[in-house]
Parts: sequence; structure tokens; C-alpha cells
Amino acid sequence: MKEFKKDYIQRAIKALNFEKLTEIQENIIPEAIKGRDVIGVSETGSGKTHAFLLPIFERLDESDVRVQAVIVAPTRELAKQIETMARIIAEHSDQPIKIRTYSGGEDRNREIERLRRGAPHIVIGTPGKLYDLAIKENHLPLHQARTLIIDEADMALDAGFLSELEAIINTVPKTAQFMVFSATMVKPLRDTLKKVMRHPLEVVLETQRLKQLPIKHHFIKTNPDKVIDTLDALLSAINPYLALVFANTKEEAETVAGHLHQNGLKVTSLHGDLSSRTRKQVLRDINNLNVQYIVASDMASRGIDIKGISHIINLAFPRDMSFYIHRSGRTGRMGQSGKVYTIYTDRNHDAFKYLLKENVTLHFIDVKHKEIIPKKQDEKILNKAVERPPKRKKTIKDTVKPGYKKKYHHKQKKGRS
Repeated sequence: MKEFKKDYIQRAIKALNFEKLTEIQENIIPEAIKGRDVIGVSETGSGKTHAFLLPIFERLDESDVRVQAVIVAPTRELAKQIETMARIIAEHSDQPIKIRTYSGGEDRNREIERLRRGAPHIVIGTPGKLYDLAIKENHLPLHQARTLIIDEADMALDAGFLSELEAIINTVPKTAQFMVFSATMVKPLRDTLKKVMRHPLEVVLETQRLKQLPIKHHFIKTNPDKVIDTLDALLSAINPYLALVFANTKEEAETVAGHLHQNGLKVTSLHGDLSSRTRKQVLRDINNLNVQYIVASDMASRGIDIKGISHIINLAFPRDMSFYIHRSGRTGRMGQSGKVYTIYTDRNHDAFKYLLKENVTLHFIDVKHKEIIPKKQDEKILNKAVERPPKRKKTIKDTVKPGYKKKYHHKQKKGRS
């Protein structure tokens, strides 16, 4: 690929079996190599990580042993995932490239001692940990960095890291290159970026619409107090390769995972309250296919690359329906088809209004005797979901009878005569 002049990057690209750049990489990499500020908005799985990693290495001065690039990731898992991808590129370099990740659950004293002996070329970390080491304690010299990347920025804001992000941004030199990647671009984030970015290249890829994904959307109706029973019935009728079950809260994720475990299923949970050690074991179990079901919250699963998901099961519609797209997009990848099952109630007409706007083909189902039975459309909820034009208010002009004005003038004339 002609964009890269360094031989070791070309060797790394060959080892990664990159035949061509993805759309976001094609748009961003040439400008990022020039040092231009970048905003990239696209969904998970679009190739964002290499869109910023490859330019980092192309611009890196391997002989200058100080912090040159800082990558901020909202979760430990995503930070470790980025580190793994960065090391695959770095191992092809003849000169050593130091890469270190700073996140929760590590030995803090050991981290500080290593920093005293020398800083890494590339820093990867979670907002809270970077804030602690660089700003509160002044052990991590972020003020030397020439490039700052914020990955999955909308997720970091959802997790409440806005103040830490602002502090990190203010610590990095104003002349540094800023690159921000996100699945969505929310107003607080855009307002923050306006203050620090210089005429950024903004690449916004249209989210792959639900209609375009090679997946089938199924909907199964229940009462609010019968969700678990409905889930049990559904699971008795399917046999997924790997299913991702979405809960709207981490408490619900834990409860449902415990219930499925008691039923003898190979299941694990993925949510924000897990310890670092437990989360590592959970991800190992997933990668080694020791589980068939993962019960997760949206925030815990975002940014984590879980391969081979054949089924998505929504215990309920997400509160923000844009997350329905993100959830659905976890299956139907790499040319494989996928299935999405959503448990719903009579209260969910707004969610169906969204799906109708997306032109999604709706398949209503029931489960009987451990078999999935197709049903007719739920006319009751679809009638509520269909947008109808508001009724026009009656005006005086609407209510008068034909010829009223003529008769009125005739009476007036008669009265005067």
C-alpha cells in the first residue's frame, strides 16, 4: 500500500492479510499521515482501529524514546485489544517500540517505577487511569505527545468521563494532532472538540442500515412479568453457535446469567461490575468457545470484538433505539447470516415506529412445544406505531353551509329596505 513508506509497516500489512483498505481507512489514513486532525464516525467493525494505528507508526520516530502517541479507550478490554493490534505491527520493526497500557486492576507502584525508568513511545489507557497517572500524580508525561486519539468517544461520555477527557486534552500540547473516533457524534463531545481541533477532516460513514444487514428480525410478545419465561421458551427452540443476550442494566444481566446457569446452559455475563481478573477470564471463555450464551449490557460489550455471534437476543428494546442497530450489527458479519430475536410488550409501539421507518421486515413469532411458530403481524401494536397525519382543526369556514354568504347579504339588504 503506497501510503506507507516504512518497510516494517508493509511487512505488518502483509502479515495481517490486508488486501485493501476499508472505507474509513481509505478516507482517513492519507490525511492522518500528514498530521491532520480527524473525526471519524462509523460503527464497530468498520476498521477504525487500524485507521489510526497505521498512521501512528508511519509518523513515529522510533529512535526518540518518549511519549509520542496517546490512545484513550473507554474500557480495559478495548485498551487491551488496541494494544494487541499495535504489538502485531510493532513486532515487524527492526528497532524496539515501547507500547504500554494503563488501565484499572494493575499494580500501581510497579507502573510508576517503570515510568521512572523511561516512558513508552505509545501510551494506551482508560480515561480514569491516564488522568490519575498523568494529571493527579504527574508520572506519565503526556505533555510530550504529538498525537492524541480518543477511541469510542461516545461510549467514554456515556460512562461519565467528560471531565477526565477534557483534562487529558488540555495536558497534551495544543500543536498535537487530534484524532477522535466514535459510533455517534453527540453534542457535548462536538462542543469539546470545537475548542481544540484545527479544521479537522470529518469522515462520517452512513451507519449500515438494518435493511442492508444479512439478518432476520424476529419479535416475540410477552407480558412485562413474563420476560424470563419467554426467554426460556425461546432458548428451548434454538441452538445458536454463539448468542449475545442484551440486557438494559448490569443488574438484569447478572440475574439472567445466573438463571440460565441454573438451567444448565453454558453462559457468562459481561457488565461493568466485574473485576479485572473476572473480565479477563470471561473474555478467555468467550474466545475459547467455552460458553454458548453471553448476557451483556450495551456499554460492556461495545468495542469488544466477539467473533462468531450467530444470534442476538434482546430481553427488551434498548432505551435508545440507535443501540438496536449496534446490537444487530454484532451478527451477520463476514458474509454470514444472523438472527435477531426481540422480546417486546404492548408498550413498545415507539420502537416499532422506528423499525418501520428503517423499512425492516418484521417477523412475529411464538414458541410452542419447543418450536418457533410464525404468527400474523401484531396489528394492535403496528396500528399504534404507524404515523398518521394530525386531524385538521375545524375552522369557521369549514362549518358554514354552501351559499351562506350570499343568503346573509340578501337578508342584510332586505333588512335595510
